[in-house]
Amino acid sequence: MRAEAEGDGELGMLMVGNVGVNRVVSDCLDFKALDNLEQMVYQSPGGFEATQKGYFYQRARDKDIRLAKQAIQGKKYHPAEYSLWFFKPAGACPVQWFNQYNTGRYKSHCFFTPTASNCPQVFQY
Repeated sequence: MRAEAEGDGELGMLMVGNVGVNRVVSDCLDFKALDNLEQMVYQSPGGFEATQKGYFYQRARDKDIRLAKQAIQGKKYHPAEYSLWFFKPAGACPVQWFNQYNTGRYKSHCFFTPTASNCPQVFQY
């Protein structure tokens, strides 16, 4: 979470955590058969690029662990509460990303949520 969104503050990191948890529990689209967050982070393609590509090599701080626990325990934040994708565009958020609709932006990241018809599990967590 820190590797992807530290610049967006605690709330931004929590939203990235929402996306990670959603990918593990959803078992749909590009995120099938993920059993845990580590598999999600290192999934290729689709994982967390900052960690996969080695942009970030820092141990988790107490604050990072606290935030991760909140995300794992189901604390959700709009626009990421049901999102499976996020990214940091150079300009405005596109309407769709990987055929998922933009549900909003928080600081530098745009969030994208599938429809209930193509990924119902993400809405059940």
